[in-house]
Amino acid sequence: MPWKKRSVIDERMRFVIRLKDGESMTSLCREFGISRKTGYKIFDRYEECGLEGLSDRARRPFRYANQLPEQVEAAKVPAASTIRASPSNASSPAIRSRTAAMSACI
Repeated sequence: MPWKKRSVIDERMRFVIRLKDGESMTSLCREFGISRKTGYKIFDRYEECGLEGLSDRARRPFRYANQLPEQVEAAKVPAASTIRASPSNASSPAIRSRTAAMSACI
């Protein structure tokens, strides 16, 4: 007898259906081998998004803590080349005022 192949989405759907039929969260989580926190997370995602909520989500972060927005990054490159072109006026206050002026245009 061959093994039955089951996808993660099918298992989560079975979990949600049985939960909606009235079985307790604790017994279902024990049977499926997941924590109650994960069980509630699966159920909440199903309630919010329907069947699409049962699929795996990307683990990539939405934003990176030290990354500048694209608009600021794009303005930063021309500002740096302008500042390097005129080294006679490259003091910290001058650089700060030029960068502020350029970012105000964005």
